[in-house]
Amino acid sequence: MSTSIENTGASPSRGDDRGFFGHPRGLSTLFFTEMWERFSYYGMRAILTLYMTKSLVEGGLGFDEKYASVIYATYVSSVWYLPLVGGWLADRILGARRAVLIGGIIIACGHYSMAVNSLVSFYAGLVLIAIGTGLLKPNISAMVGQLYSDKDERRDAGFSIFYMGINLGAFLSPIVVGFLAQHIWFRNFISSIGFDPRSSWHFGFAAAGVGMTLGLIQYVIGRNRLRDVGARPEKKTATARSESFDYVTGALAAVGGVIGAALGLYFGEAGVVSALFPCVVFLIHLRIAFCRSRIRRRHRRVNAHRRRPS
Repeated sequence: MSTSIENTGASPSRGDDRGFFGHPRGLSTLFFTEMWERFSYYGMRAILTLYMTKSLVEGGLGFDEKYASVIYATYVSSVWYLPLVGGWLADRILGARRAVLIGGIIIACGHYSMAVNSLVSFYAGLVLIAIGTGLLKPNISAMVGQLYSDKDERRDAGFSIFYMGINLGAFLSPIVVGFLAQHIWFRNFISSIGFDPRSSWHFGFAAAGVGMTLGLIQYVIGRNRLRDVGARPEKKTATARSESFDYVTGALAAVGGVIGAALGLYFGEAGVVSALFPCVVFLIHLRIAFCRSRIRRRHRRVNAHRRRPS
């Protein structure tokens, strides 16, 4: 989630920082981190459905196509709704810089989990990647914006450079991971050194993990370039604003969750699995609404205590 610089305790970089093609040097760290993260994400995604639907003889999981589609859709959807939680955690607790690091580590663990030939590790890997992406994806973009002051005209160009890293990683990853997972030459090669050629899928998943690991290494090495952005949020003084439970968010979450679960259960091809995703989304939004209410009540109590005569 994008957060203003004032709300994170970060200070904008000085305008004379032009160490990366006329932009702040921290942009290079974020550029390569995001490039390798997208490399890992799109690389794994390129072979995910194929791996699930290929027969056991071919090294796959032998899933029915309809069930594999549900798993794929649930995973991809999770990658896009979990940033709501990851952004909230960074804004309130972790700070964007730490959230990106933790998210990257979880993503790498997820890819390496999928490199193990086990159904349990396969599902665990999908869960870990979704959670890690939820922490990394929204906050690294917010850090790009924090590299510039509000009036810095380089900000739009900086985001354009940043998105070039996304596109570069997304372009290269299916080529590399797909080659390792399916190409006959690579299968013959691993067979010649004693590996089962059907395990080539897991080399592809491992390659995605290596990509995320490279991104983490250069992120840690370049951490000094990011010392002015993504810091842990400062504790704010309570405001006099009095607001109750966020009924709008809670109501929309409840209605959407019930309707989505009912439609998924009735029309979905995977039964309970089809209904699970909207239920999870409902619980996440409901939790956010309750947290907002709790914070506002706490602010009111603090302000009421301060107004009491001594």
